[in-house]
Formats: sequence, C-alpha cells, structure tokens
Amino acid sequence: MNDLQLQKSSTGLDANVAAAIAYVPIVALVFLLIEKTSRFVKFHAVQSLGLAVGWMVIWFALMVIGMIPVVGWLTVLLWPILGIGMFVLWVVALVKAFQGQQWKLPVLGDIAAKQSTNL
Repeated sequence: MNDLQLQKSSTGLDANVAAAIAYVPIVALVFLLIEKTSRFVKFHAVQSLGLAVGWMVIWFALMVIGMIPVVGWLTVLLWPILGIGMFVLWVVALVKAFQGQQWKLPVLGDIAAKQSTNL
C-alpha cells in the first residue's frame, strides 16, 4: 500500500475510497466543498468533473451535428462508440483512484493537478 491509500480524508473516509466515490459527479462537487486536507481526493474530484463536462460537450456537439442533413446520420455510428469509450474511461479512472493512484487523463489530468493544489 502506498501513502495515499493510508491517508484519511477530512470526510472520515480513506482517501482512496473518497477519490473513487468522487467519480460520481454530484459527490465530486460535495467533496470539493467539504474536503480540507487530501489533495488526492480533490484531484480526482476535479478530474471527475472535467470528465463529466467533457462528456456533456461531446454529447451536445453530436446532437448539433445530428441535425445537419446528410452528415447527421454519421452520429448514429458515433454514439455507441463514444458512449462505450467514455464509460470505459470512467471505470478505469474510478478503479485507479480506488487503487490509490493519481492516474491522469491526457488533458484533464494536468488541469486537475493544478486546480487541486489551488483549492
């Protein structure tokens, strides 16, 4: 076990458990408000929210593209591929958080690392 798994967050949960639970977006918002000590939990909460916002942006873009005649039918193929991809990414991030790893998503991870130190 590494040091992150042995830490307690200010919520009373182990840091790895709190970080994994933070991948539920509503819980991530709560943890950002109440977490005082664990940068690990804050990192995963920020990354979780970034992932949720990124999914909403992709969802909105596909909805708009879907309204364009002729090109819109391509979104029928993209929805399941992107949906499964986002789900797998979410599960991997959740599992890595539970394992006590500060696993960074390609763009969101660096942003989350910077933001978690400022919060």
